[in-house]
Amino acid sequence: MIEQMTDLVPSFFATLNQGPLTLTLFLHTFIILPMFWIYKSEKKRLEEED
Repeated sequence: MIEQMTDLVPSFFATLNQGPLTLTLFLHTFIILPMFWIYKSEKKRLEEED
């Protein structure tokens, strides 16, 4: 999944971009899934205020 780095300046996102799915999996776990969790918790909080 992760191949040898060929970049001149190795960075965090360059490491993630090595494989075809690593960047996608990273974005889904750290950005999209927490958005669902925040949405549900805020929706529950708004319903309790009524």
